[in-house]
Amino acid sequence: MFAFLITLTFLKNHMKKILSLTLIMLGAVGSLFAQERTGKVTDGTTNAGLPSVNVSVQGTSTGTVTDANGMYKISAAEGKKLVFSFIGYTSVTQAVGSSSTLNIQLFPSTTQLEEVVISTGSRNSKRTMTDTPLPVDILSAADLRTTGQTTFDKALQYTVPSFNTVNTPVNDATSLLDPYEIRGMGPSRTLVLINGKRKNTSALLYIQTSPGRGESGADISAIPQQAIKRVEILRDGASAQYGSDAIAGVMNIILKDKFDYGSAQLTAGITGKGDGEHIGIAVNNGSNFANGGFVNYTLDFSRTALANRPGKVSAEAEADNDLGFGAPLADVKKFLALKPDAGNINGQPENTAAKFLINAGFPVGDNTELYFNAAYVYKRINSFANYRTPYWRTTDNGLLTPAGQPYIGYVPNFIGDLNDYNATVGVRKESNGWKTDLSFTTGGNKQLYTVSNSRNRSLGKNSPTYFKPGGYEFSHNVGNIDVSKAVNEKFNVAFGSEFRAESFSVFAGDTASFVGSGADSFPGTSPTNAGTNTRFNFGGYVDLSYDISDAFLVNGTIRAEQYSDFGSTVVYKLSSRYKINDQITLRGSYSTGFRAPLLHQIYQQLAQASFVPGQGIQTKGIVNNVSPQAFALGVPKLTPEKSTNFTLGVGLNPNKNLSVTLDYYNIQVNDRIILGSEINGTKAGNTALDKILTSNGIVAVSFFANALNTSTSGLDFVVSQKNVALGQGKLGISLAGNYTFENKYTSVNNPKLIADAGKSVFDPIQNGLLFTSRPKYKAILGLNYLVKGITFNLANTLFGPTRFHQNGLDDDTDTEFTPAIVTDLAISIPFSKVTTLTLNANNLLNVLPTWDFINLKTGVKTRYNPDNNVPSDKYFNQYNLITFNGRYSNVTYDGSQFSQLGTIFNATLNVKF
Repeated sequence: MFAFLITLTFLKNHMKKILSLTLIMLGAVGSLFAQERTGKVTDGTTNAGLPSVNVSVQGTSTGTVTDANGMYKISAAEGKKLVFSFIGYTSVTQAVGSSSTLNIQLFPSTTQLEEVVISTGSRNSKRTMTDTPLPVDILSAADLRTTGQTTFDKALQYTVPSFNTVNTPVNDATSLLDPYEIRGMGPSRTLVLINGKRKNTSALLYIQTSPGRGESGADISAIPQQAIKRVEILRDGASAQYGSDAIAGVMNIILKDKFDYGSAQLTAGITGKGDGEHIGIAVNNGSNFANGGFVNYTLDFSRTALANRPGKVSAEAEADNDLGFGAPLADVKKFLALKPDAGNINGQPENTAAKFLINAGFPVGDNTELYFNAAYVYKRINSFANYRTPYWRTTDNGLLTPAGQPYIGYVPNFIGDLNDYNATVGVRKESNGWKTDLSFTTGGNKQLYTVSNSRNRSLGKNSPTYFKPGGYEFSHNVGNIDVSKAVNEKFNVAFGSEFRAESFSVFAGDTASFVGSGADSFPGTSPTNAGTNTRFNFGGYVDLSYDISDAFLVNGTIRAEQYSDFGSTVVYKLSSRYKINDQITLRGSYSTGFRAPLLHQIYQQLAQASFVPGQGIQTKGIVNNVSPQAFALGVPKLTPEKSTNFTLGVGLNPNKNLSVTLDYYNIQVNDRIILGSEINGTKAGNTALDKILTSNGIVAVSFFANALNTSTSGLDFVVSQKNVALGQGKLGISLAGNYTFENKYTSVNNPKLIADAGKSVFDPIQNGLLFTSRPKYKAILGLNYLVKGITFNLANTLFGPTRFHQNGLDDDTDTEFTPAIVTDLAISIPFSKVTTLTLNANNLLNVLPTWDFINLKTGVKTRYNPDNNVPSDKYFNQYNLITFNGRYSNVTYDGSQFSQLGTIFNATLNVKF
């Protein structure tokens, strides 16, 4: 007994050492069987070494990646199987023999990334492109790089037909983030995720007359392209899976994870006119750890100079009392002889950006991973308001003109400073088939504005020339719990919950920026309109999928949400996929959805300087939805938008090199939130509306309301033909497109007081901005030719017509931008195994937007020639009204369907290390 007790005591005191020795011995035994294997992975079409190929021992956690030359080294026992996989290539599984060397060839995938596991569209076990019941676009990092575009949002413009964005001609706060949208549904109805977690919304609310008016979206232009592994775009409603905002679709940005190799990228560019110079440097680097952990980070710095595209200003219009300023024609001509464009600056403002992003993951136990990612972005834009000519502003009180020099007007300078951040930390674990993901996400966007070289006219000679007009900030904190399990080979279940707290702040400007008439060009925010507002919501979902057979899949999701400010909502989704055979797949879905009103839309209240045809720049007001003024006007509080989505699609794979997909979509939105058109008094002045406006001191006012029911439908198609033998190389051909059948409002919901006065919050101007300002159709024809290691990419993007009804047009007149094809050429030349030079000529043929007046009664289109400058011309007045007398002649004041900058040349040098 005594010996037994001694033994127990010894074991107790030395158990850790015994276990350590045991593990060492087991490792030594294992090493007798596992041998180091080496080899090279090459491209089967070019024989060039493939870097970053994932190499793993099947059924284990052992893995590595190939180096810059395609070489790898891994430990594996004889009889084990090695799996070689790389995005864009067909995976290979090879048994290990007695030889210590194993060379592998990978061939480009012929199924358009079909074997990539999709993270977006279902809360259940991930599926590949061939298995998903939903339309998903997958864009690799190479797809984005090929476009030659310097920001992520513009790269998407030339790779995804249903995605649209363009530089706005008015360069103030809007320049910090150009409006973007999928399927013409506005920026607020596309949910943006980073590694599957919600990205914060921008603090900016678009209030100018541009596409996206009255809405906001996540700042995707701030994401460094070097950090992106791939992008998944779900072209379907997904509120049941992800909550608010996912009416038009979901964009999931997947970050680079396992570290493959370091790289430095230097980019330089310039427009065909010799301005808009761009310089950028980006570094992507990281490390892998022995336990399977990784860290991957990206630094990106860039600067883009001003690119100016003003028009020629009409002296006759400037001198006119209705169109311009009623100044003597001789004085106007004298100034325009000095500055034919009236000193106006518009196009692309100067901007500087610094971006940092990190992504990491570490095993912390058996089947458990701690992960995190974080990003920080700083952007500054330096732009200009409309030039204040000496016959518009007849004096600057000696504040802006150097002593001894004649007064020739002044141009206010606008500076916007943006700080955007997001971060996620979480734990993923798998136990007994149950996968759990617990995470916390935080994010925010803050914008502060500066106006210089301006003045407050109300203060006269006592005015400063430098103002801080205030700014905005939005932030959120999100907690997620997601659980899933493959119950068996056919049945999968998932459930989870989300808690989100949001905050929106409006910062007051300095006193001189808002008192009286405020800072000329951009009046500041008064303390009355400043403040912070918050809300929170809690939601949960259940997701079930069942493979009735190998060919037939059904999936269902239901979600409930409770918001602190407007109550609860319940939505659901049903989707299915049926494989007729290996060549034909049918898929479809039906879902209900919702979009909660933005805090910006509920609480923002301001005075804004905007161009008013015939009146120049005027300051008008927006009253928030919970203000006494809105209550007096009978404006109800905002409620969630409600939607129904229906999609039906077919996928065809006639052979291994050809694939075709067609997807029809139909989206109905009820109670759509808009920033209404301006409401002022009636001519008679005797209605209840007139009395309310007068008693509240309101001249003209806009507000947000659930004003519309809308209908959107169309067709997305993708055709891809790969591996076409051509000479000594291989040619790939792709054609992708989007055609909109309808995008329109079906009814208008006006507050009773406004309707009784014969007024409406919705007018033809709004109709153009919301429904017809994006292309009726858009198609991208891409040719990719690889020969002797050199890659040639030729892309032709067809932009269909867009239509506007700018403020100042007759009731029976619209403007229509004509269809155009923009051609982009890219040549990628590998000078060595680690150095590649890519040359891009975007808009190679220098195609510029062109527009016509269109008579809505007869359909007749007229191209106005401003050089004729004949006041008696039928369209003289309307042309000058909508272009500010020619200042915005290229794209009018409201914008166009693609950029007005013309040809842009870029060169990118990429060095791996």
